[in-house]
Amino acid sequence: MTTLRLTAAQAMVRYIAAQMNDEGDAFIAGMWAIFGHGNVAGMGEALYHAQENLATYRGHNEQGMAHAAIAYAKQSCRKRAMAVTSSIGPGATNMVTAAALAHVNRLPVLFVPGDVFANRGPDPVLQQVENFGDGTISANDCFRPVSRYFDRITRPEQLLTALPRAFATMTDPADCGPVTLAFCQDVQAEAYDWPLSFFEPHIWHQRRVRPDQSELARAVDAIKAAKKPVIVAGGGVHYSGACDALQVFAEQFAIPVVESQAGKSALAWDHPLNLGPVGVTGATPANSICEEADLVLGVGTRFQDFTTGSWALFKNPDRKLISLNVAAYDAVKHGAMPVQCDARVGLADLTSTLGQVCFDAPNPVLKSDWFAAVDPLCQAPSEDATQSNGLPTDQQVIGAVQRASGPDTVVMCAAGTMPGELHKLWKAPRPGAYHMEYGYSCMGYEIAGAMGIKMAQPDRDVVCMLGDGSYMMMNSELATAVMMGIKITIVITDNGGFGCINRLQMGTGGAEFNNLLTHAEHKVPSTIDFVQHSASMGASSVKAGSIAELEKALEQAKAATGPFVVVIDTDPYPSTPDGGHWWEVAVPEVSQREEVNQARADYVQNLANRI
Repeated sequence: MTTLRLTAAQAMVRYIAAQMNDEGDAFIAGMWAIFGHGNVAGMGEALYHAQENLATYRGHNEQGMAHAAIAYAKQSCRKRAMAVTSSIGPGATNMVTAAALAHVNRLPVLFVPGDVFANRGPDPVLQQVENFGDGTISANDCFRPVSRYFDRITRPEQLLTALPRAFATMTDPADCGPVTLAFCQDVQAEAYDWPLSFFEPHIWHQRRVRPDQSELARAVDAIKAAKKPVIVAGGGVHYSGACDALQVFAEQFAIPVVESQAGKSALAWDHPLNLGPVGVTGATPANSICEEADLVLGVGTRFQDFTTGSWALFKNPDRKLISLNVAAYDAVKHGAMPVQCDARVGLADLTSTLGQVCFDAPNPVLKSDWFAAVDPLCQAPSEDATQSNGLPTDQQVIGAVQRASGPDTVVMCAAGTMPGELHKLWKAPRPGAYHMEYGYSCMGYEIAGAMGIKMAQPDRDVVCMLGDGSYMMMNSELATAVMMGIKITIVITDNGGFGCINRLQMGTGGAEFNNLLTHAEHKVPSTIDFVQHSASMGASSVKAGSIAELEKALEQAKAATGPFVVVIDTDPYPSTPDGGHWWEVAVPEVSQREEVNQARADYVQNLANRI
């Protein structure tokens, strides 16, 4: 057997660079790295010599780097991914939030945090967490519940099995998610005689699981027996590349489609069978169809509470639930009739098996009435109206961005006000035009995520929309985008704090407290200058005093060569009044506030209405 003597870190890097997807691209498109004592000598030296085959990118925060990597994988529809390495200690635990985000969203990312010394000679090493009752535990054990596969590398040769398992997990459509290989820092530097065959290029093909024939037959019978079916399109439609298959299926049988946050843009917004967003942040057409549906066919959806209105949306007492999902765990949720398979394959099989079945197409008035109600909210106000009515609304900001967008625009967000408003109002013209991280809804994902999207699809026009609260959570990767010359447009809506949660607090009967900055404990009023702050990191930054000025700034952004930031003050109180659905947020049974008591009574009533 021919061997090659390398350190464990060198072997890991060489193996990673040799793993390909079935389109001929390297599966790992690069490694994000912040070096510390736990990885600089081992992984750092290995990455230095591998730059031609595996690019290394440096960020400013480990969580931010991981968010960029995850957004890259999401926008690539899981065909490609990235790796992230950090030192032991806070560098590693900074990434745990991102690991949870990837886990919830079923997205591949390879985490390689440094770990303690396997030989335990220098214990306790700098930044080591000591468990008094278990000497095998380190801070990296925090990754275990948020990793699809976890391993601690305590000997070099363990990589011979750990790395193939890691890639098998990241490329498996059912088990896909984050992988953590906690890499003991002394082991990174240890040499081993590796078989050359270990480093031969390997292609990881996308597995397309076909449905079990009995499950398919039961689903076909249920669909044929239905009178008012509806399709709930989830993120799995995108990951499977099943958007065209969904359109063919829906058109052949005239079944309306509604879209979750992850599924939005599966069909063009103006397709007659696309009834739009569903659930808590849904549109009236989608929710009204779902309320009456006697059969709900979920395709690639986790049936999250926002999608289902905390399971109070589907009101038909006779409704049946079918879940077409590649993951068995998701396929049987809430007693669903499972069809465990790849979305593209499953939809094609349903199309060929259903025969001549055809349902009544949805009434087009549903959509026309919806847009008649919400389009005016997005229109630019006159200057007089803006001055007399105060600050612009988030809906007006969305309208301005929509008017400035084109067929290659990707609008993205993650938390706060914008996810709900964009889900309702954004008109996505084609797949991939809407990128929302709403599984974990992680504040601070936005700027790093926008950078990852642009790296995945350099030809797309990426617009990041976030509030001042999310910007303050994590903005450091803006400097990284500047340094790397990554062109993204960032629209910061400054509503003076956490406007979305303030409205929720009020909606559950609570007094305004600790959400808007003016309602938080303070001695000096907050006066953050986001234009100067973003400009200090090298971004082109402007303040828009009105919607008209915002539209001019968005035109300027098109000519920018790097990050372009537009800041606009917005009213924290208005939200789109149309559409939406109840969401279960527990209200206190006992309160001194009459508003809370009334909200509790409403809460109990809504619980009683849930089927």
